[in-house]
Amino acid sequence: MSTPRPASSLNAARRARELAALADGAEVDVLVVGLGATGAGAALDAASRGLSVAAIDAHDLAFGTSRWSSKLIHGGLRYLASAQLDVAHESAVERGILMERTAPHLVRAQPFVLPLTPLVPRGQAALAWAGFRAGDLLRVSARTSRTALPAPRTLSAVETRHLAPALRPAGLRGGLLSWDGRLSDDARLVTAVARTAAAHGARILTRVRALSVGGRGAAVRDERTGEELRIRARAVINATGVWAGGLVGDVRLRPSRGTHLVLRSEVLGGLAAGLHIPIPGEANRFVLVLPQGDGRVYVGLTDEPVDGDVPDVPEVPETDIGFLLDVLGSALEVPVGRDDVVGAFAGLRPLLDTSGDGAPGRTADISRRHAVLTSPDGVVTVVGGKLTTYRRMAQDAVDAAVTARGLRAGRCRTAALPLVGAAGPHALAALDAPARLVGRYGSEAPAVHALGVADPALARPVVPGHPVTGAELLWAVRHEGALDESDLLDRRTRIGLVPYDRESALDAAREALAARTG
Repeated sequence: MSTPRPASSLNAARRARELAALADGAEVDVLVVGLGATGAGAALDAASRGLSVAAIDAHDLAFGTSRWSSKLIHGGLRYLASAQLDVAHESAVERGILMERTAPHLVRAQPFVLPLTPLVPRGQAALAWAGFRAGDLLRVSARTSRTALPAPRTLSAVETRHLAPALRPAGLRGGLLSWDGRLSDDARLVTAVARTAAAHGARILTRVRALSVGGRGAAVRDERTGEELRIRARAVINATGVWAGGLVGDVRLRPSRGTHLVLRSEVLGGLAAGLHIPIPGEANRFVLVLPQGDGRVYVGLTDEPVDGDVPDVPEVPETDIGFLLDVLGSALEVPVGRDDVVGAFAGLRPLLDTSGDGAPGRTADISRRHAVLTSPDGVVTVVGGKLTTYRRMAQDAVDAAVTARGLRAGRCRTAALPLVGAAGPHALAALDAPARLVGRYGSEAPAVHALGVADPALARPVVPGHPVTGAELLWAVRHEGALDESDLLDRRTRIGLVPYDRESALDAAREALAARTG
């Protein structure tokens, strides 16, 4: 017997019903184009204000930049160094909202060690320490509790190597310990936001490509069938990130490529904290070493300008890989070579070009402020910003759409609206499910776990050495809108970041898709 599906469930059957209703001429208050973090956030914001919403993406949830981040929820420390106090404060506020109110199951504190190697002069170390203390003041100003984010402190050389045994001991003076927010998975955050929007009545439609947009709707194509239709809407929000200029011609962006490497955890000997490794010659830039808890470590990231057409999936150039390995080697005793890189990924930041003349320059120096632009025919475009501030970007975009089109809507509620799976730490700790599932699914973890209990074959990892189980793949098909193998392996789980693991998991993904009913 089929069990009732919660209102937040996304699946192929729901997609077909809701797309058919739009094809029959149903008008919505707001059409959102793009289902990355900001687009999904705009769909949730509008739906929770009582507006009818359709949100579409040519590919999948989190297909673009939102799945290629460092998986961090930054508190704005970097922006203090460049005197962008408003951006820094906004980041700290949004970090606190995610950690303590809307997504405590997905965002938690991550410790970082900055090792004081001979390549870090004492003056630079003093500046870094002052920055970490200033970052803690940002936490206070954002009213984020000390329980959520512990205080920074200095470490002895012994303590530093205890947290990061792979560090080179020669000349190591100690370290600086700091804390920031860390996501279990950026694509899972987008999925949770989209499902929460669906629970509030939003139509979340993947594989629907916008062919053209205007102030009263969009011509679209169902990429699964090839059928073209028009979606009628009173307001349109363009949240397509680096592709925004392709829909609204007067938007000028300067995309920046951020590359990460994927290593097996054993290469670095069991990190108990992330690492900030200073980039030689740069006062305020670091390479991050990010243990993932799934047998993998990410090393990133670059900040390189990208010219020309924007690809669907950016390629990782060998120059980026070499750069990251060189910086990594400056601090580690353990040699890490090209053969240790089992995967790599790159994302494009949708930075707003504010130069006025398109003059070249370092994208690392471009502000991470977001902007909301309204075209002459009323299309609202939101660009810039960063993953941490997706909720505020969405709020500003919906505010602009409501104003431009005179929509009757309630006030923004998303700063206090828990996402699907959210619960307090005591409630999460009491759940009858493995801790790893609780860290990815929150209060839904027992339901995912139950699939494996009912069928022990689903409780087994689908790839040796990686913890994702068949139950998680089946859950993604039935409740998280996964429509094909790439949705399952590249976004609902991150198995696909390692090509060998992806190939090994294909049969399990196909089995989950075949068992979509139930």
